Amino acid sequence: MASIKVKFRPSAVADNEGRIYYQIIHKRKVRQLITDYKVFLSEWNKKRAMVVTSYNNERSVIVNSIRERICRDIKWLIKVDRKLAANNVSYTVDDIIDEFNRYSHEYTIFNFMESIIAKLKKNGKVGTYETYKSALNSFKKFRQNEDIMLDCITSEIMEDYEAWHKKRGVALNTISFYIRILRAVYNRAVEDGIIENQNPFRRVYTGVDKTVKRALPLNIIKKIKLLDLSESSTLDFARDMFLMSFYLRGMSFIDMAFLKKSDLKNGYIIYRRRKTGQQLTIKWTKEMQIILNKYPENESCYLLPIIRNTGSNERCTYRNVGYNINHNIKKIAKMVGVTIPLTLYVARHSWASAAKAKGIPVSVISEGMGHDSEATTQIYLAGLDTSVIDKANNLIIKSLK
Repeated sequence: MASIKVKFRPSAVADNEGRIYYQIIHKRKVRQLITDYKVFLSEWNKKRAMVVTSYNNERSVIVNSIRERICRDIKWLIKVDRKLAANNVSYTVDDIIDEFNRYSHEYTIFNFMESIIAKLKKNGKVGTYETYKSALNSFKKFRQNEDIMLDCITSEIMEDYEAWHKKRGVALNTISFYIRILRAVYNRAVEDGIIENQNPFRRVYTGVDKTVKRALPLNIIKKIKLLDLSESSTLDFARDMFLMSFYLRGMSFIDMAFLKKSDLKNGYIIYRRRKTGQQLTIKWTKEMQIILNKYPENESCYLLPIIRNTGSNERCTYRNVGYNINHNIKKIAKMVGVTIPLTLYVARHSWASAAKAKGIPVSVISEGMGHDSEATTQIYLAGLDTSVIDKANNLIIKSLK
């Protein structure tokens, strides 16, 4: 086993900071591992081989942070030494330093998440890749781009992260969403034996709050349908996509965007939900065709005029178009006196609410798609005779005439 000691090298210039380094001895070979940590001579206790500070000192926060990082480094060096010794293979002091440097690079929260994100992208899990990337960007912003080792994530840090979001007015479910992703990353590191579980998420909220349903009554949707928007092509397009989502039984915008022309066969749309993988079948109606006929110049492989250039950055296009549609839908909402924040997702809730009012069994609609698990709702929808739902959908659409 190696001998590992913390050392301090004073600056050659008086009153300047000196540098912390680690002395590692193994098989009579001595090496120095230089750190980036700098402290003043007065902040170094030679007898205890430790950095020290006064609570009243204005540098206390900096020095305490350095002390924590030194403790972390020593812990990792000991872990590396034990791991190499356990392999029953001869190793050198240089092997200890090389392995420590690898650990220090790979097992920070930023780098570890980046490696997971790269694998998700490689495996084609684009949706999960994007959510992990979003969570990482959020945590980077909170940390002001200062990385941190996985085993240095504490409950205090996560509480601060939660509070940081709340001060910025972020919704509780969004905060929980980011924290749950960080927890999944942390748990993966625990499962891989990289760190020991210190349960840093025990004091933060990781549940899912039931949100207030946002649904429009049919008379309001009819008003939106009858609006004269001929003088604004952008508003007209936004209205068309809102109605198309409604006609398509509240289809999510991402599923609408990536519907292919080949998905429409013999008067039916057959597709799989990107979120759940459930296959759904929807009868194509004349109301849907009327909207589609308004946009004949679509040379892409996609059915609806959302992504018009195959081969471009399609997900970027889908997000930008969705943003513009939601922006314009809010303008339409003011025209018909709607006070709730109107988005494409409201079409989904509105169809569910209308379907329930038209007598579709609660088991099918699952309380207006209010289940905690949307996948459960989609299993109900996919498992029943689609003709029953198609008939109900025809009733709903006819109510707008």
